[in-house]
Formats: sequence, C-alpha cells, structure tokens
Amino acid sequence: MKEVDKIAFIEIKDGQILSTRSKGKSKYYIPGGKRELGETDEETLIREILEELDVHIKQDTIKYVGTFKAQSDGEKEGVLVKMTCYKAEYDGALKPKSEIEEIKWLNYKDLNIVSEVDKKIFKFFKENDELK
Repeated sequence: MKEVDKIAFIEIKDGQILSTRSKGKSKYYIPGGKRELGETDEETLIREILEELDVHIKQDTIKYVGTFKAQSDGEKEGVLVKMTCYKAEYDGALKPKSEIEEIKWLNYKDLNIVSEVDKKIFKFFKENDELK
C-alpha cells in the first residue's frame, strides 16, 4: 500500500484549528506538506510553513502531536496519506503565500469541508477538548 508522507503544523486558538485552502481547491487542509529528500520532520515543517504562511517556526518549540493516516484525497483507492503533526511557536503574522489562497480557522462542525486525514485530526483534538 502506498503512503504519501506529509508533515503538518497544528495551531489551535480559541477552540479553532488553523486550516488553509490552496488555489483551485474546495477543501481545506491543515498547513504543511511533503518532505524533500533528506529533510527531517522539523526541517520540512519549518520550510513548508514559511512557504505557505510566511511565518518562521521557532525550532526549539516544536512538539510532536501525533501521526494520522487516511485515504488520500484525489488519489486512487488504497493510497494513504500519513500526516505527522507538530505544534510550535512562530514569529510573524500568518498570511497566505505561494499556492495558498485562503487561511481559515475551523472547528469541529466544519468536518464536511476538510480532507479525510484532517477529519481524524479534528476528532483527536475534539476528544482532547481542544477543538470546539
């Protein structure tokens, strides 16, 4: 079974989770992306979030949250996305950059507009009373 390896940035404020929508897409995704050859999780997180949200992750604040797997959106049946999630502090103001068209704060009632793996992540944070 094929897996798409992704790293995700978890930012929760006031019971809502930071999500992004790429240009030409209708679903929202937790920000992050695929690792480049030889990158560590932390290096991928720092690079992707700078590219997508124009903020600098503070490396010494990165904390592992969990790893979630689900059917990958837009891929044939059986292709899974593995999302390794981290929380971290950052410097700068969040703003859409590169392929990101919109930044939106979502809560648990928004499950219908997120990817399958994001639904699992939303449920995890709802069960831990971090997400409204």
